[in-house]
Amino acid sequence: MGTKVKDVLNALDKITGGRVLLKAEDYVNGKNPFVVTKSSNIPGKAITETPGLVCGNEDQEVKKIGVCMTLSESDIELAGSMGLDAIVAHHPIADAANSGGVSLRGYLELYGLAAFELHEAFHGLHPGIPYLHGHETFRVEVRYGNIPGNILFVGKAMEGISTLGDILNRLKTFMGRETEEAVLKEERKIRGCEDIKETSIEAAAKIILGEKDSPVKTIAHIFPHTGFSPEHLEQVCTEHEEIDTLIASISRVKEGNPLIEKARELGLNFLLGNSHAQEIFENGTPLAKAINKALPETEVYLLQERVTATPVREFGSQAIKDYSDFIVNKFLSS
Repeated sequence: MGTKVKDVLNALDKITGGRVLLKAEDYVNGKNPFVVTKSSNIPGKAITETPGLVCGNEDQEVKKIGVCMTLSESDIELAGSMGLDAIVAHHPIADAANSGGVSLRGYLELYGLAAFELHEAFHGLHPGIPYLHGHETFRVEVRYGNIPGNILFVGKAMEGISTLGDILNRLKTFMGRETEEAVLKEERKIRGCEDIKETSIEAAAKIILGEKDSPVKTIAHIFPHTGFSPEHLEQVCTEHEEIDTLIASISRVKEGNPLIEKARELGLNFLLGNSHAQEIFENGTPLAKAINKALPETEVYLLQERVTATPVREFGSQAIKDYSDFIVNKFLSS
């Protein structure tokens, strides 16, 4: 008897310590706290996270599994072409939004793919993000300031981390920055375009306040998109007067953000760590290896999205440039 979809579901439940939906009644009545609706109050755009099996037959055999962060049509097409049987997405899956604008069930069933999701149900299971950023947490908050999801880590610099430059070097090593730079260099050369940009390079870790040799001992680590405010920063520095460094990761802040001015006022170093695009390393690799350990008879692959930006005048082959000019001039010009 081979591995079935239901075995993958049970493995995910064990990995998360029982946070996965195993039966229909778990979806309702608040029985599972990880069933969370996310909404910016944009009409029609709310989505409810349902950790577990999103689509698929529980008795389907599974030999190959793909793990991705955000499911896209590119992941589905690659999985279908590779003969994968299931995809485990970290981020919540929405009909059409995560399947190229077409109905999710029809698309997945066409390729014989089962789909799972884990998001909040996977968060908080390991200290990977602080670890990669070089500190050991002694305080973890998941609703700082009484705001659900407003995560705060406070930690001490790990052995070997004494400056901001040490954190940058650590992230550069773990994220394989030199390899990504080499790949982009070759791509620019092959495509004959020096203006191509790539996410992991453009959004790499950098220092906002301080220098590479600025000392680091105690770190406050935040995620700006969760609602962490300058007032929160002032409060946590009152609670822990030894804090000397602020790290913002997942989301980032731009010049002029009030958090930068508050950090300057408090005399803190400020470093931007990994962007959200690096989460395939932070959460994807541990999740994929945990699945592989739980289901050793399966093959597990990481489906990594790589996003580039190219000026439209230099994008594609000469044939596609001519094609787009033809379409624009004949059909899309007033």
